[in-house]
Amino acid sequence: MAKPASVMTEDAPVSSTETADHHHDVKHDFHLVDPSPWPFTGALSAFVLTVGAVLWMHGLTFGMVLTLAGFAGVLGTMFVWWRDVIRESRSGAHKEVVNVGLRTGFALFITSEVFFFLAFFWAFFWGALVPPETVAASWPPEGVHAIPPWGIPLLNTMLLLLSGTTLTWAHHEVREGNMKAGFHALLVTVALGSVFLGFQIYEYVHLHHLGMTLQSGVFGSTFYMATGFHGVHVLVGTAFLIVCTMRAAQLTITPEKHVGFEAAAWYWHFVDVVWLFLFVCVYMWGATHHLQVEPLIDVF
Repeated sequence: MAKPASVMTEDAPVSSTETADHHHDVKHDFHLVDPSPWPFTGALSAFVLTVGAVLWMHGLTFGMVLTLAGFAGVLGTMFVWWRDVIRESRSGAHKEVVNVGLRTGFALFITSEVFFFLAFFWAFFWGALVPPETVAASWPPEGVHAIPPWGIPLLNTMLLLLSGTTLTWAHHEVREGNMKAGFHALLVTVALGSVFLGFQIYEYVHLHHLGMTLQSGVFGSTFYMATGFHGVHVLVGTAFLIVCTMRAAQLTITPEKHVGFEAAAWYWHFVDVVWLFLFVCVYMWGATHHLQVEPLIDVF
């Protein structure tokens, strides 16, 4: 039986161009992505954002410019990268094995986020329970006015729990093919996330007027780093859900193919769970329990 012309033989080797054409003709379930500049622009923007934030925290005005520029670059990269992934999915490139890979990759990403926030909780409890010789032996430290947990923090907790409920409602409607109801549920979820961010900004302004800043010892720095990064995650999750809402309005999400929406839902539920830990540990326990702890010298 004669061999196909596209197959390389010892007598008639195939040119590199023909090999490349043959590679693109292969039909399989795995998606080989095209070269993309977005990983580079995303990494560069994140680097600029990080450097700018550090300089800003050290009182350099130029750091604010770098922070805003890096943040804009991250948002722009998110937009164009999601756009390309959606185009790949609509072209039929995402078979079931690709969908499984996307779900697995996003689950691993959320796992890394768990350890990211674990570092802040570790620092918070370390400062409260095992203060070094140079830290005041009271928690919260003297002169630090922690915000009461039963005001805005409790309200924000109710908002996030409600948003998780409306998002579950949206997920159910999408799986049932009721895209109009799913769209409305997503709109409510986005609105709740936006209100949460508004209240958190108001809380930060109030605390700043009370004199609680990043320089307010371990309590102030861990409080703002933990709750601040959580707020950034709420902002990213809200943007994620806005994209899903737009896709639901355009009917590009279907009951059979909605991996992007599932990823957004997982991310949002993760943000909800992190906030519950923040509310219980940082707001309730950290602000209402006035501990007097003897500092441990030469712990290590």
